[in-house]
Amino acid sequence: MTDGPEDSRPENERRAAAREKALQLRTSQQRKDRRNKFLLSGGIVVGALAIIAVVAVIIVTAIRPTVPGPKNMASDGVVIGAGLKVQTTPSLAADAAPVASTPDPSGSVVNIRVYVDYLCALCGDFQRTNADQLEPLVKDGAVTMEVHPIAILTSHSNGTRYSLRAANAAACVANYSPNSFWNFNNSLFEDQPKEGGSGLTDAQLKDRVASAGAKETTSIGSCIDDGTYKNWVTDASDRALAGPIPNSSVSKLTIAPLVLVNGKQYTGSLKSASDFKAFVLQAQGDSYSTSTPSPSPSAG
Repeated sequence: MTDGPEDSRPENERRAAAREKALQLRTSQQRKDRRNKFLLSGGIVVGALAIIAVVAVIIVTAIRPTVPGPKNMASDGVVIGAGLKVQTTPSLAADAAPVASTPDPSGSVVNIRVYVDYLCALCGDFQRTNADQLEPLVKDGAVTMEVHPIAILTSHSNGTRYSLRAANAAACVANYSPNSFWNFNNSLFEDQPKEGGSGLTDAQLKDRVASAGAKETTSIGSCIDDGTYKNWVTDASDRALAGPIPNSSVSKLTIAPLVLVNGKQYTGSLKSASDFKAFVLQAQGDSYSTSTPSPSPSAG
């Protein structure tokens, strides 16, 4: 019994056939090795490119271009006083820490601070309810109103980032036409866009700038189109969310609007002008009593 039929070819032919077979196997293996090497190197390149892309996104997101802040907003807010005039402050250098406003030490002038998002319905309720009673008090110098535009509802406007654009527009007005800020701020709460909608367009924001009687409308328009202070708005909003809130016991912004009267948080109805007026009078009385020393009893 044999293992199989014997190869009847001459020995030299058998050797030649063996060599040919070995060459074919070697060539096939070389091709396979080259293919595997190519796929491996290609995978490494693709992986490296993916890593580079991710790193680039992280860098672009984390390192936003820095620009100087708007003039007249050194505290991250606009302070409006007698005659509805804005207290002027220089533009702070990029990434400089804000400088908190200084309350009236005598307690005779009430300081009201509000942190508002222009898409926030409750912010609109407060502003529309109290603007008429506050305006004469601010105009006469009995009250200072400090408005902090923030953008915490940027993702709630159908992709248009309205909160951010509106706060940027407010910063543009503060920078170029500060004494129009009162009117412009009020205008953003008139026919206020609803959360979830697209908000006002940039063209509509510029129309409200003009209606507020602003000067330098060309510069303000360019500022709105370019989004000059968007990064600053984001940073100011982050500062409020991280806290602490200056000149108060509030650790950080957790709700909008945040309304402070002489450093005390108002938690009453945002739709009751009488409730807010009572709170202002109480805060004024508390501040005046603590800032005025009690008379010493006369010697008998």
